[in-house]
Amino acid sequence: MPEIRLHRQLSEIPAAAWDALHDGTHPFIAHAFLHGLEATGCLRPDWGWTPCHLGLWEGDRLIAAAPGYLKDNTHGEFVFDHAWAQAYARHGLDYYPKWLCAVPYSPVTGPRLLARDAAARTALLEAMQALVVQAGLSSAHVNFHAATDDAAFGDAWLLREDTQFHWTNPRGWQDFDGFLAAFDHKHRKNIRQERRKVADAGITSRIVHGNEASDDDLAAMHGFYLRTFADYGNAPALTLDFLHHLARTMPRQLVLVLAERAGATIAGALCLRGGDTLYGRYWGATELHPGLHFETCYYQGIAYCLREGLARFEPGAQGQHKLARGFLPTPVRSRHWIADARFADALRGWCREERAHVRARRQALWAHAPFRPEPAA
Repeated sequence: MPEIRLHRQLSEIPAAAWDALHDGTHPFIAHAFLHGLEATGCLRPDWGWTPCHLGLWEGDRLIAAAPGYLKDNTHGEFVFDHAWAQAYARHGLDYYPKWLCAVPYSPVTGPRLLARDAAARTALLEAMQALVVQAGLSSAHVNFHAATDDAAFGDAWLLREDTQFHWTNPRGWQDFDGFLAAFDHKHRKNIRQERRKVADAGITSRIVHGNEASDDDLAAMHGFYLRTFADYGNAPALTLDFLHHLARTMPRQLVLVLAERAGATIAGALCLRGGDTLYGRYWGATELHPGLHFETCYYQGIAYCLREGLARFEPGAQGQHKLARGFLPTPVRSRHWIADARFADALRGWCREERAHVRARRQALWAHAPFRPEPAA
């Protein structure tokens, strides 16, 4: 039987051992990314993030692992379970702490059950349940797991779904003009007008990878990030040291879109690049211009994917306005194991109703897709 170990910081696990459990195409699950969050002050227990990574070992050989955190709130999760916590409280029970398998602050689908084979993956899920029981926790949660992990979860793991808006290239577009030609007239005209307004304002865009970004570029991007969080009254978690860490340890996976006007950098979007996917994460600006957000966060990212041959662009959570710009409704999922059988039974029906509502809404959104029908073969 493999030995279950809890790791209170990712540095306890050698990077080579961790990264051998995934194919390297998802930057958010890389040891460098997750360890960087811990090492550069992005995770704080008072914000609800206490590292508690799960590892299955056969002697000195890591055979399975999961990024894990003890949570006493839902800060930075993007899968909301406030109603569940309130239900526990009404019955005089504690919902927190819970154990969460996820990438902090990142509603990005990817591998969560890192394992050498199917048997190790099953053992990892069993270890999650054992952890909850032995530690007296309410539950275990696996957020934004890949669809390929669906079969690993048994019926005891409740399924929740949500919808994000993702860009893909099913028609093999070679450039932005080809992509735009697939739109109906109204939506194509709107996008051209948005892009023209940005150009008429004298704004140009520059894209740099981590190894191409100067200290000024990184500082500007972090400043934009801080400004956006301040505008919305939220507490920023990512530090400038973390951006420097990404630029140093993931030099070609960090992608910055920088907008410039009159010799100054006025806006930026921070993205990460995977094997075939661009992930948009944060944006900010010191000047507001019509169309600037769409150009920086969406159109430049699509153009980058087309140039680089990437198949997908995930620009972040929420945002129905993305639909009109070519990002289509896409399901995302999470799994939840509830220790108390009574609550598990009650929440099973709740999740079933939620899924039905989410799927119906997603289907309705498809009716507003901006593309012309694809010509018949």
